[in-house]
Amino acid sequence: MKRVLTALLLIPFVVWVVLWAGDWIFLGVLALAACLSYREYDVIAGGYGFGRPGVLGYGAGLCLLAWWDATWLILVMVALAALVMVMRAPDLATALPRAALLVTGVVYIFGCWKCARPLHEVNPYWLLYALMLNWIGDTGAYVVGRAFGKHRLAPRVSPNKTWEGAIASVLVAVGAGVLYLWRFIPTVPLEAAIPLTAAVNIAGQFGDLAESAMKRGANVKDSGGLLPGHGGFLDRVDSTLFALPIVWAWVSFRG
Repeated sequence: MKRVLTALLLIPFVVWVVLWAGDWIFLGVLALAACLSYREYDVIAGGYGFGRPGVLGYGAGLCLLAWWDATWLILVMVALAALVMVMRAPDLATALPRAALLVTGVVYIFGCWKCARPLHEVNPYWLLYALMLNWIGDTGAYVVGRAFGKHRLAPRVSPNKTWEGAIASVLVAVGAGVLYLWRFIPTVPLEAAIPLTAAVNIAGQFGDLAESAMKRGANVKDSGGLLPGHGGFLDRVDSTLFALPIVWAWVSFRG
């Protein structure tokens, strides 16, 4: 029940922010979502025993999120700053892994959320498409997996996920995604809408498994407890983080 109530509250708010809120509200919510995601990543990273990446990640990530034209330069500077900062570590054997955790977190969290900005600028409905596919797919996977799931998808990473649920997630997402594109972005032909939607959903499923693997490696059950019934904020958006770059890559290359 908590899971359903949380979704009922969040989904209308997200739709309003994406479609009707002003640019500054959108950017503020985007920055908040990225910071909440990074906060929970920081806890997971700390579980590996090399020290938490810390506050530098927030500053570097927000610069990456806001500064559109020099992404490569920001990433280079983040890597160099991380290597300089970790020289203060009491045990220098942890310096390089800690720097790697910092750079990975900035790219993984803020780099993926950054893709939301150009999607919103091109067409807010593209951003909503990227967000909704895995919400819908997760529901299909949950229902079918619980009822018919017998073959474990990735038992070492996420024992409850099944191949039946994963396939259902793709099929439900493709059905919903094709209808959505036909209604809101009709310039996308059917022969492109089907493989695109399937690819986005599959990428999102990999995102879910990737975060599960990180948590298991850090011996963390949930990334946090911010969303009742959903666990942490990162637990809710892990699939979205992998989906956003796929959608933006397709939109940008398509021109």
